[in-house]
Amino acid sequence: MGFFELFWMSVVAAAAVGAAAPSIGTFVVQKRLSLIGDGIGHVAFAGVAFALWLDVSPLAAALTFAVLGAIGIDLMRRRSPEEADMGLALFFYGSIALGAVVLQLGGSFNAGLLGILFGQPLTVTTGELATIVVLAVFILGVVALGYRGLVAVAIDEEAAVVRGLPVGALNAGLMMLTALTIGVGMRVVGILLIAAMMVLPVGIARNVVRSFKATLVTASLVGAACAVAGIAASYALDTVPSGTIVLVAVAAYLITDALRLARRSLAKGKVST
Repeated sequence: MGFFELFWMSVVAAAAVGAAAPSIGTFVVQKRLSLIGDGIGHVAFAGVAFALWLDVSPLAAALTFAVLGAIGIDLMRRRSPEEADMGLALFFYGSIALGAVVLQLGGSFNAGLLGILFGQPLTVTTGELATIVVLAVFILGVVALGYRGLVAVAIDEEAAVVRGLPVGALNAGLMMLTALTIGVGMRVVGILLIAAMMVLPVGIARNVVRSFKATLVTASLVGAACAVAGIAASYALDTVPSGTIVLVAVAAYLITDALRLARRSLAKGKVST
């Protein structure tokens, strides 16, 4: 397979991840759990470490560990809300420490480690691309179908309970979708940066639109655009694709935030006059 075929496969994979990640990130940010993606990424790292040791699929192992970790995190948060921060810290850092130990024991501490941490979109295989696209479509489909319930829980859990919504199931479902997003994005932007693609496009969308639904749609479009632009820029500049994708998103956020502040200043000036 030639370079340009691999390049266009990486573009499709990046666009799929860029669209799916913010669709989950919109709810996560609303619930003020912006760093939960980073934490589940730590859990996924432990799964990848075992995969490298046992010579099995890193993507499958990352997805398995991430989903199990998300279930455990959700149970911990509901069981002891007052001790959630400490419990989550133990869960997250224990997972990444376990991954480091397993990598060393398996003699594979350097084998593919950069790809795991920062992604390698230009090495995505046809099978991995199919998996990424299918899971991205699944994530977007579930968000569309469960939109009303997810919004209700994200905005006001107590009101959702009063309305008789299955808050526990919806929260668990959101955590599992977050875990799937981590697994899907691992090959494109890596475990360390996938959380950025869940959060930054949401911040960009919030700078330009108002409603929750508009934020969700805009964030997904922005995420896909930043991912594609980042891949193209990395090719032109010969830079790391994952880092370039996130830097494009950072730049877009700074620009839109500056414009938002400028509009606010102008509006205040008109009111004062």
